Amino acid sequence: MQIFSTFEHSTYLELAITAIEELGVQKSHILAVPLMNRVQERKLFDTLHRADGISLFDKGAAIGTAFSVIGTCIGFVLEWGPIIWGLIGGAIGFIIGFMIDYIFNKVIHRRKRVLKGKHSEVVLVINCPNELVEKVEQLLWEHLALGVAKLEG
Repeated sequence: MQIFSTFEHSTYLELAITAIEELGVQKSHILAVPLMNRVQERKLFDTLHRADGISLFDKGAAIGTAFSVIGTCIGFVLEWGPIIWGLIGGAIGFIIGFMIDYIFNKVIHRRKRVLKGKHSEVVLVINCPNELVEKVEQLLWEHLALGVAKLEG
């Protein structure tokens, strides 16, 4: 019977493999395959079918609204009037907010993604006799497996 499990890349994986070997499963019947990390950079602009939860619009809308109100108030004194200065203030505020979000997500979060990042998981495949299946499954759960599946064959 084959048992599949996934682990984070940690010492618990090594402890699980050692414990399974001590149960009597041969080393040649254990296969650990690390998954590769994503190498392409995340896209900043969302599409209709794909969104990652990062919005470049939020700060731009908030700052644009504030600048629009300020521009409208000042526009009563200036030559072009409150409507034009409100639109100018809103556009300038939106551009400033958009640039803040763009720089924040492009520069600062990029470094954090590189340092923290999501670590790849490891898929562990074990060929073991039917009498050891329950013990191996219990060992995998005890060593913090993320998921376990059994396949007869």
